[in-house]
Amino acid sequence: MAGLGLTAAAVAPAMAAAAPPEGKLKGRLKQSVARWTFPKQSVAQLCQTVKDIGFSAIDLVGPEDWPTLKTHGVFSSMCNGAELGLTKGFAATEFHDELVQRYTRHIDLVADAGYRNLICFSGNRNGMDPQQGLANAEAGIKRILGHAEKRDVVLVMELLNSRVDHPDYLCDRSAWGVELCQRIGSDHFGLLYDIYHMQIMEGDIIASIRKHHAFFKHYHTAGVPGRNEIGADQELNYPAICRAIRDTGFTGYLAQEFSPTAPDPVASLREAIRLCDV
Repeated sequence: MAGLGLTAAAVAPAMAAAAPPEGKLKGRLKQSVARWTFPKQSVAQLCQTVKDIGFSAIDLVGPEDWPTLKTHGVFSSMCNGAELGLTKGFAATEFHDELVQRYTRHIDLVADAGYRNLICFSGNRNGMDPQQGLANAEAGIKRILGHAEKRDVVLVMELLNSRVDHPDYLCDRSAWGVELCQRIGSDHFGLLYDIYHMQIMEGDIIASIRKHHAFFKHYHTAGVPGRNEIGADQELNYPAICRAIRDTGFTGYLAQEFSPTAPDPVASLREAIRLCDV
């Protein structure tokens, strides 16, 4: 862990130097923004913000808000609403029956709305051996996998840190998540590689992306430390990271998931979008 600050992604250049000129985005890497990061804007207002900046998607949106997105021509890049929260997930068999019921219904909602990605979580360890958690998660996911494949919906499990934000969360290392993907063996299950969380847990961001990108269906951003803006005041080199993602041939979405601290949060989002527009 002492080498976290020495990874290839660890020295951030000045944002102004990395940002492309004003104008239309290159769009080689599709971007979105997490709904929860703009609590003072309504969904309709956030849709307008997205369009004003020049991208086209919002992350972590449930069925109740999809009609608003459709009205504004904005895509739901990661759907939610089937989960039982972050702590009660597929690693615990006592939640499987309820999760299967909820996800089966939600898979249909996602597919019928024309969307594709649906988030899921491992839940907490609660003293469980990680290998037992793998076996449990595999069994639970496989109960809904056939339906997801039939409806062409991708189940995406998020990697979260257990050191700072989510104590005891099980899917807190890329190796654990990759092994789960290998056990399940379907293009309709993969990982949400959260760059902020994995920098805290293991570093080696670019190396991990190059090695395991086949299992990474979606990406999230935020600055380390603090989970705030992704510019020069934090340790990750987001232009380099985004070039690495782009160079894998990734066709999914990278979602901005930082908590803005600047007086103008829209300006922070605009700057982050341009920083990652490689």
